[in-house]
Amino acid sequence: MSNYLVTEINNATTIAIRLRTEIIDGGGDGHLQTLTVRDRATDTVQTLPASAVFLLIRAEPGTEWLAGAVERDEHGYLLTGRDLTSDAESAGAWPLARPPLLLETSLPGVFAAGDVRAGSTKRVASAVGEGAIAVRLIHEHLNETRR
Repeated sequence: MSNYLVTEINNATTIAIRLRTEIIDGGGDGHLQTLTVRDRATDTVQTLPASAVFLLIRAEPGTEWLAGAVERDEHGYLLTGRDLTSDAESAGAWPLARPPLLLETSLPGVFAAGDVRAGSTKRVASAVGEGAIAVRLIHEHLNETRR
């Protein structure tokens, strides 16, 4: 989550942050008035007054399984495109003479899009757009390998 949003949320008196919490029900008469939540750490359930809800699901990239296969930054986000050749530690990770394509990882022909990518905007619309661009780049890569 971006720093400005963290600051705004921390300063808001009308927002309650609940970690490791699962929404199991909601209620209201024509609009949201209550949420029933389960605290996954204590397995307690409670119904709370609520007029809105914002979900943030997994703020970490979840790329541990790719360690050693593709280059990642210090937080585990996948390095793609220029980040592979501009970062001193990753500069030697790119094996081809041509530069990596925009969303290409350190493994030629493997692309990353959305929140898992270092430097991504972390917004749904951006992730969808990057996914569409990745499809085009995959076609470009396949055409290149056929030559």
